[in-house]
Amino acid sequence: MNNNDRLVRLRYALDLKDEETVEVFTLGQFDTTIEEVQQLLAKEKNAASSEDEEDDFSENVYLKECSNRMFESFLNGLIIYKRGQQVTATGEPVKQTKLVKHDKDVNNVLLKKVKIALTLTSDDILDILDETGVSISSSELSAVLRKEGHRNYKECGDRYARNFLKGLALRYRD
Repeated sequence: MNNNDRLVRLRYALDLKDEETVEVFTLGQFDTTIEEVQQLLAKEKNAASSEDEEDDFSENVYLKECSNRMFESFLNGLIIYKRGQQVTATGEPVKQTKLVKHDKDVNNVLLKKVKIALTLTSDDILDILDETGVSISSSELSAVLRKEGHRNYKECGDRYARNFLKGLALRYRD
């Protein structure tokens, strides 16, 4: 699963329109246009006609690639969009942190930042995953939500991220 897939699934789950998506990117300090957002969401024509079309787990090819920096800016913007801008004691906006260091971190950061944006508890995440037929223990979830480098840190696989986004869609779109 690439960042475009994650963006498409998250946008669908939260029912964000193109204009709202541009606003979220802007709040995350990444300037983009509606046309660029549509390119991030649109698959290439020749890729859709391949024989692997039925494979739900194959990599999709999009008109414009969503980089790790761009996707994390979207997640940061989503937090501000849903919860408002956090300010320091002096009244200045809190600087957004960049957690994605390489491609393996993206799913962990996705879970952490969506959890913050939607004010979910760990029990909520476990319930969302359970709705999709995936059951993990609270200690496994805790390991996935830890900071990279912590001795109990565990990488979040695509399966968990995919099912989490599917569960969000079930919860927020019904």
